[in-house]
Amino acid sequence: MFAILGLGFLLGMQHALEVDHIAAVSTIAARRSGIRDIVKHGLTWGLGHTLTLFLFAGAAIVLGHAIPDHIAEPLEGAVGIMLVGLGAHLLWRLWRDRVHVHVHQHGDGTRHVHLHSHAGQVARHDAPAAHRHEHGFRWRTLIVGLMHGMAGSAALLVLAVSQAPTPTQGLLYVALFGLGSMVGMGALSAAIAVPLVISARGLTVVNRGLQIAVGVLTIVIGLHTIQATLLG
Repeated sequence: MFAILGLGFLLGMQHALEVDHIAAVSTIAARRSGIRDIVKHGLTWGLGHTLTLFLFAGAAIVLGHAIPDHIAEPLEGAVGIMLVGLGAHLLWRLWRDRVHVHVHQHGDGTRHVHLHSHAGQVARHDAPAAHRHEHGFRWRTLIVGLMHGMAGSAALLVLAVSQAPTPTQGLLYVALFGLGSMVGMGALSAAIAVPLVISARGLTVVNRGLQIAVGVLTIVIGLHTIQATLLG
């Protein structure tokens, strides 16, 4: 039993590294400028992913069968559409904002690196800047994770149903799988954050290039997913 549960945790970590998951979280991370914030978004994605997996897999374990292919494939296609939207939105923001980078410091000594635009403004760059920081719950990232959980649950359900001797153990397996995906995505988000934050501190062109690459690759992955699931 413990071997199966441990396998569920490790498979969850590996599951977080699937290319469509990396693309989605990279697109979200590209709009952020702090490692802590990016990691929080990664963990929030993992939470949404876990909640949906637990719901779908739990229902399948209790009912005794997995999601049929004619339902699972459209869900995968919906994820592809979402990826195209995320990538396109990132590219649109870059074009709209004509982004450049600067650092500012708050009264408490906290320093922040910002991708920011002063298009249409006449302002001194050495003057204190007012910025709105995101302190609330990251609902948009949670929704992206929920979508991925719906699409990625079919294969997990088959494994969970076939390996679990009892519904309780099956649900525990799913919970550990989800926890593993959260840990994996948190670690991946930290890795993604490093080049973004470093480039934002003085390499404006490099930072914008990274964001453009993330946006384009996310669109390509989304289109491939749509072609494979809805048009194939």
